[in-house]
Formats: sequence, structure tokens, C-alpha cells
Amino acid sequence: MGDNIIFVETDKMDELLEIVMRQTDYSKEKAQLELCKHNYNHILVIKEYLGITDKKVQPKSTNQEIYTQLRYKLNSALDEYNSRNENDKKIKN
Repeated sequence: MGDNIIFVETDKMDELLEIVMRQTDYSKEKAQLELCKHNYNHILVIKEYLGITDKKVQPKSTNQEIYTQLRYKLNSALDEYNSRNENDKKIKN
């Protein structure tokens, strides 16, 4: 039925509880509950407490991607052209 079983060492659990309790104002019981809720990932517990959410990357439209690639290509071509001209000037002098 999709129940996940996670084994956590008791000394590791105590360490995770201490980390969560130091970074938040959770009691030991609340910290245990939150760790269980987040599959014993202390980072996620602290992020949720602080209200930090993951940024959602918005996909670019086809036109935006085309113009991004064009700008990149033109910039790199211009850089190559400028470096060749500098080298030519150094050789002539």
C-alpha cells in the first residue's frame, strides 16, 4: 500500500533532534513529530520553520530561448573578433 519504513539509529535521532531544537523553538516532542513528517530530514524541518520555499524555475518560451542563444553566439563572436584584432595590432607593432 505504499507505506515507507525508515530506520534511524537512536544516537543519530538524538543528534537530529538537537539540531532541530537548536535552530527552532520546537520542543522535543514537536521536533520528533516534524522530523517524522519530513522523513527525518532536518534541513527540510528547519526550512519549513523559517518559511523558506524552493524557487520554481519558469520554463522559457521558444522565442526567449532562441534570442538567448543568439545573444550568446553574437557575444562570443564579438569577443573572438576583438581578441584577434588585439593580437594583430601587437604583431604589427
